Amino acid sequence: MNTNLIITEWGNNNFKPVYWLEGEEDYFIDEIMEYAEKKILSSSDAEFNQTVFYGKDANWADIVNACRRYPMFSERQVVLLKEAQQMKDIEKLESYIENPLNSTVLVVSYKGKILDGRGKFSKLIKKKGEVFLSKKIYDNQLPSWVSSYLQINGFQITPKALNLLVDHIGNDLSRIVNEIEKLSLNLGKEKNITEDDIEKYIGISKEYNIFELQKAYSKKDQAKAIRIVQYFEANPKAVPIQLVLPSLYSYFSKILPIYQMNDKSERALKPLFSFNSHLVDQVLETIKNYTFSQVEQIIILLHDSNLKSIGIDSSGVSSGSLMKELSYKIINCRK
Repeated sequence: MNTNLIITEWGNNNFKPVYWLEGEEDYFIDEIMEYAEKKILSSSDAEFNQTVFYGKDANWADIVNACRRYPMFSERQVVLLKEAQQMKDIEKLESYIENPLNSTVLVVSYKGKILDGRGKFSKLIKKKGEVFLSKKIYDNQLPSWVSSYLQINGFQITPKALNLLVDHIGNDLSRIVNEIEKLSLNLGKEKNITEDDIEKYIGISKEYNIFELQKAYSKKDQAKAIRIVQYFEANPKAVPIQLVLPSLYSYFSKILPIYQMNDKSERALKPLFSFNSHLVDQVLETIKNYTFSQVEQIIILLHDSNLKSIGIDSSGVSSGSLMKELSYKIINCRK
């Protein structure tokens, strides 16, 4: 079951007594919890019939007692247990889950973890309620997810603006949504998002960013690569090396399998890169200018640079110097 289906069922007044939200992606769990807290009950009903617990401070007996209460002047009550992964003795909720009240909706967020599906507790929750598994969006799915999110909210975005947003922020859905909300407030009635909007309202330079650095590497344009790296060095908070290196590593790692493909045409590559023509052009440029062996070397270089960026075998080298050295080695790596 996905977030939309759960929220739609709630909107249609269809409830199960227990909802267990677990998994690696916080954003989808937070989305469901926010709806549960603000939309299941009216504000007047919530005053008497909604209870919120936090795992770190929660006592299982208090939660069970709250769940066993009957609603006041309302059809149902809502009990929310947030950050349940921090709660001790959580499996002691079993006594309530075995015989839940139909008038209580218990929603539990269990972030960053999943229950052992073979265990009695997990099987009991599945039998009596609903388990929602919140999975991470893969990097290659991210552009499509962002584009779909924007369309649902009435926006269109240019391919380059989409690249800027995704490459700069990475796989952080909550931050992406926050930046889109910021854009929405600033754009007003304008519904077409361009790279100029991304630069103006989010602060991501349309000339000096990770996507443009990848493009410089793909063309072996050392002068442009150094200019971009110098901008990164002068603006470390805007473009931290801890964001740049994983993004570059992901890009070159996606390129490596392409060398084994019989069909390396634009048509064949587009589905692999979310039909992003700009990115596919960049990929084609990369495989034209670098051999399989060179891309392997680049991936190793990026791994080594990442270790140095966190202080392993770094000899105190600055992030700017590290990026300049890396850029020279990437563009001039041997065949």
